[in-house]
Amino acid sequence: MEARRWLPSAELTGSGRPVFLPGEVECALISAVDLEQEEDSTGSSTLRSGLLVLTTHRLIWIGGSEGSAIPLGSVVHAFPPTKRSIRSMFSSPRIRIQCSVSDDGKVVDGQGRSLKSTSIVTIVMRGKGDDPDAFFARLWEVMKGRAWVATATATAGDVRRSVEGNAGSAEAVRMPVVGVSGILRKEQEMWENTDKSLHDAFQDLNALMSKAKEMVMLAEKMRSKLLSGSTTQGSAGNDEEMGSKDMQEWLLSVGIASPVTKESAGALYHQQLSRQLADFVEVPLKKAGGMIALIDAYCLFNRARGTELISPEDMLRACSIWEKFDVPVMLRKFDSGVMVIQNKTHSDEEVFSRIKSIASKPNALRTGISPSDAAMTLGIAPALAKEHLLAAENKGFLCRDISPEGFRFYVNIFPDLDPSNIFMYVDDLID
Repeated sequence: MEARRWLPSAELTGSGRPVFLPGEVECALISAVDLEQEEDSTGSSTLRSGLLVLTTHRLIWIGGSEGSAIPLGSVVHAFPPTKRSIRSMFSSPRIRIQCSVSDDGKVVDGQGRSLKSTSIVTIVMRGKGDDPDAFFARLWEVMKGRAWVATATATAGDVRRSVEGNAGSAEAVRMPVVGVSGILRKEQEMWENTDKSLHDAFQDLNALMSKAKEMVMLAEKMRSKLLSGSTTQGSAGNDEEMGSKDMQEWLLSVGIASPVTKESAGALYHQQLSRQLADFVEVPLKKAGGMIALIDAYCLFNRARGTELISPEDMLRACSIWEKFDVPVMLRKFDSGVMVIQNKTHSDEEVFSRIKSIASKPNALRTGISPSDAAMTLGIAPALAKEHLLAAENKGFLCRDISPEGFRFYVNIFPDLDPSNIFMYVDDLID
């Protein structure tokens, strides 16, 4: 679109949350924000009424299903909001930032570039509850931290070390970094460093809190490595070092790089938490067949957030506002009170059909099926299997028998009985 040509695009998740760069962390959010270029007198390039996300690397503007970003590396200077006066009392607060631009007028990262052109971008805050001074103080703090430079330096250092290792040096001659032995040595060093970090982190609670960010980054790195699915010469050895399949699945479920917090999101906390939760539960739902108990999702989500734990009330409120957003998941409450998260495409009829086929097997016709039997066949938790069986009973597919051993469910044959010839039907069953 014409209005977005002057800013780089920002990738969004399915729920409308920004996709963060490696090492990028969310710092603050404000709603109802316009982005204007002062050089544009016509206003055709203005981005209107969107969500502005301040991270350690970028200013991300989200409007609908599209996102644009201002790299903080392109910001030359930020001007504080103007002091309130009688004249400006009824106008929206504004924060002006001076950005580096290319020859075609597009905002670009000015780090390491000989760019002479700059442009003034104005952040117009139209939200009534937003504090411009607090946001500017947070922006200034992030810019002084220059986290994007540290990330770029770390990446360049990894590349430089890789090149030096391949080129060969006196140390490389003594301890080769090529071939199987080199791969094994490099992996051994990595795991020794990891073991030391874990040992230091678990000395006491204070050490754990200080190491929390490092642990989340380590988990995210391992998760990315597993998701990449790349195969190397030492893939068999890597599989051994990564551990069992259960360990790999655990690694894939931990490490949210930038969890939404009340400090960063402010009044938008539950809204953004709801969107982040919708993105997170996609993988657990896929593994669980489209439905997962709310308590299980709560445990998984809190484990992935590290030390930024949320309360059950926040979790329930985040789930309850999904109906306001265009997300592929929903919160469902069974008649018994059990609450689950499920995909909107989840079909109860398909589950009922599978349950009926299980209950129609010869052994099941004689002894019935229990929630545990259904759970093993459906691949879900026994508590959810019981809810499905009770729902199938309400639909008339099953009958229930209660004994000291618990619930047993049978195929409902009553609709097939002929009232005028019921005894003949029973005799046929006995024969």
